[in-house]
Amino acid sequence: MGAVRKVATYLGLGEAEHYDDAYDYDYEEEIEAEEEQWRPASERAAKRWRAVSEPSRIVMITPRKYNDAPTIGRHFRDRQAVIMDVNQMSAAEATRMVDFAAGLAYGCEGRIERIAEKVFLLAPADMEITSG
Repeated sequence: MGAVRKVATYLGLGEAEHYDDAYDYDYEEEIEAEEEQWRPASERAAKRWRAVSEPSRIVMITPRKYNDAPTIGRHFRDRQAVIMDVNQMSAAEATRMVDFAAGLAYGCEGRIERIAEKVFLLAPADMEITSG
């Protein structure tokens, strides 16, 4: 439909378009399915960060290229603290890796701390970090 026809139809000067197929959609079933899947954020966070009987681990990773990022993400999502040493990466890739790690820490409600030159600690939310 052209722009002139749309304006004419909007102003009531032309005929409105008629569709052949009826639109049949059951909203009630969709709402019921969403209510079954919905849980408060506190319950989702408690399930994600539930207490684990095994002791916490700290993993030391020295990535050589940005493709090593999934390894860091895997360990961090398993609630393990990760020490990431980007000294052996180029400056551009190191910056990219630190950006990835910061986003990972933010998305998983953890935090990232700079320990030394090009060495960072990614800590899960339930881990306390003290400096002294």
